[in-house]
Amino acid sequence: MALYENVFIVRQDVSNQQVEELTTRFTEILESGGGKVEKTEFWGLRTMAYKIKKNRKGHYVMLNLDAPPPAVQEMERNMQLNEDVIRHMTLRVDELEEGPSAVMKFRGERSRSYGDRSDSRPAASAPSGDEKPTLPETPAAPATAEAEAPKTEGASE
Repeated sequence: MALYENVFIVRQDVSNQQVEELTTRFTEILESGGGKVEKTEFWGLRTMAYKIKKNRKGHYVMLNLDAPPPAVQEMERNMQLNEDVIRHMTLRVDELEEGPSAVMKFRGERSRSYGDRSDSRPAASAPSGDEKPTLPETPAAPATAEAEAPKTEGASE
């Protein structure tokens, strides 16, 4: 069987439970065609770069599939017929990714780097009263031709 990655976007006004039901329905269609879903990732409600069918946000779901092509085509056909799915894309891959996808890794790094703080900016350290602020070193201004030319005595200007 062939290996695929499928990502589909569901409308923003659909609940998380309905997104899970859609994912289950697509998984059942795939399994009835002789395939199986290796991994399912719910990426959450994300803002899109541009409006798609009047939606600015969407629920993103990624499926790693091991299925024959007819089963994948049937799943895609059902995605096109469903009015809640606003976009989908299926790619054939050589091997399925182990562990979390790049999207999930980035989300994990972002949450770990800022900890439990409410704002995401690093804390600025306030200087104490005894310290003088230091200015960065600037290179000396280049010498001009007048400054470099030797002055001769008795020359009239």
